[in-house]
Amino acid sequence: MPSPPPAPESSVKGMALMAFCMIVLPMMDAIAKYMATFETMSPGQVTFYRFFVQLVVLSPLFFWTVGGFGQVKRPWMNMLRGALHAGASLMFFTAVKYMPLADVFAIYFVEPFMLTILSALFLGEKVGWRRWLAILVGFGGAMIVIQPSFEIFGWTSLLPVACAALFTLYLFLNRALGDADSPLTMQMMSGVGGTAFMGVVLLVGNGMAVADFDMSLPASGLGIALLLILGSLSGYVHLLVVRAFRMASVSLLAPFQYFEIISATVLGYLLFSDFPTPSKWLGIGIIVASGLFIIWREQKRNRLQETVA
Repeated sequence: MPSPPPAPESSVKGMALMAFCMIVLPMMDAIAKYMATFETMSPGQVTFYRFFVQLVVLSPLFFWTVGGFGQVKRPWMNMLRGALHAGASLMFFTAVKYMPLADVFAIYFVEPFMLTILSALFLGEKVGWRRWLAILVGFGGAMIVIQPSFEIFGWTSLLPVACAALFTLYLFLNRALGDADSPLTMQMMSGVGGTAFMGVVLLVGNGMAVADFDMSLPASGLGIALLLILGSLSGYVHLLVVRAFRMASVSLLAPFQYFEIISATVLGYLLFSDFPTPSKWLGIGIIVASGLFIIWREQKRNRLQETVA
């Protein structure tokens, strides 16, 4: 059955929350790149710690407010979300080890197309031509940012695309699971599923002597601190993402993922000297404009509905 449309005022709040989360989340990817390039920790190990720390930091709040795993209504589906998210994170963290942050994000932004199509086909959400146009314009801005080169078209460049496909399924499940479990429960079980999945992947990859799955402990106090920040951000910011998807439709929130390119570009410059060219700034401007247009259209639609009511 089609999911009921969220209330107009809830949609605006959901969009604002989603925009905030998308600005903050690239900090996680910058930490992953820093750990791989300066702390020489493999992407597989970073991904494991990302979900393990999330599990640890959410546990006290989960057991205090929810009461325990016996209260989880859909444990396996939520653990599947965690496995999908872990697979997507692994591919993304591996990509940012070798490529500039902004370029990885630009390739990854085929994801809103996938998400909008799924929401229209399986959730019955209505997607108007203006929203499609805004997504297309935002995607065009991302393509201006990437400025593809022959080096990017190797196998590594396919990792963000595979990441986008897995993350689309993860976000789709956020909406499809509905309100059976609270956002906190969903994130806790995602931590369980992601940690278990990455534990198996790490053991297999390390056993096959693949460098990107080397197992190690943090080499410095800074490394420990960064991993704690990484897991904490992943737990609590994605908790807000789940809440945003309770407040607004999937297709409405999809374009706001383009906002990630803003902080990704800034962090890439500050931490890794990836200086944005004028064309990249043009692309970022287009991305921001497409998101602001979506907000304007939604507010206009809300005012019309209030006038009719």
